[in-house]
Amino acid sequence: MTETRDVQLPADLCAEAEKKFGRTFASVEELLTFVLRELLHDEGAQFDQAEQRLVEDRLRELGYL
Repeated sequence: MTETRDVQLPADLCAEAEKKFGRTFASVEELLTFVLRELLHDEGAQFDQAEQRLVEDRLRELGYL
């Protein structure tokens, strides 16, 4: 079993994420686990600056940054 940690997020942000991604992810925790794993997937792979900016902008729009 994987050890877990608690993370506090604004309730309105979680509600919006559940509305938008509820069909794809069973919970906000599952969504965040997916996003973080994707970001950390290949530490050796380098984003070019444009890709990095695009990812950061999208996460900012979603309220994660």
